[in-house]
Amino acid sequence: MPDLAAERVNYSGEQLLESAVPASPFPLFARWLEAAFQAKEDGLLPEPTAMVVATADGGRPSARTVLLKEFDADGFVFFTNYTSRKGGELAAQPAVALHFGWYPLQRQVRVEGTATRVPRAASEAYFATRPRGSQLGAWASPQSSEVASREELNASYAAAEQRFAGGDVPCPEHWGGFRVVPAVVEFWQGQPSRMHDRLAYRRTGDAWDLVRLAP
Repeated sequence: MPDLAAERVNYSGEQLLESAVPASPFPLFARWLEAAFQAKEDGLLPEPTAMVVATADGGRPSARTVLLKEFDADGFVFFTNYTSRKGGELAAQPAVALHFGWYPLQRQVRVEGTATRVPRAASEAYFATRPRGSQLGAWASPQSSEVASREELNASYAAAEQRFAGGDVPCPEHWGGFRVVPAVVEFWQGQPSRMHDRLAYRRTGDAWDLVRLAP
């Protein structure tokens, strides 16, 4: 086993200062997302849109990684099976947290907000852009449910292939998008000696308050 207690990186990122950030979090997120895509081009960050989605079932949290598929001033959008565990938990408790871990850039972004379903037309429009294999997978996989074996999944996928052979694959009724409307967006930039920069935007009505958090 490696020595976990001794493992550490002394960060040396550029400073994140209140005087250099915009009045709302969205332009700054857009800049950091662009930098994450540049890191992908440089071979440093394979999945710049990967984000952890954390939900809760009563007092039990759960988290998983999904891909960000849309972002604007209205929030952050991802797509999933509505009957999955996260879909069920968001239906019962729409409070949600997102986490972007752009570690090669010594950056993280944390979002806390509320999830709502996107309009059906938006889900169908995005679904139509997915590769056919991914479309079939949305029909074949009872996401988060227990299955007996890999063979059972393969058989379900083969059945979906046969069902839609020679035609378009429609968007399932149980599949679609969630938009996370943020109440808090925190930007974390690594700094030496664990004195990291943490700036958090907190929504107040239509405006945002900016605060610095201790590392």
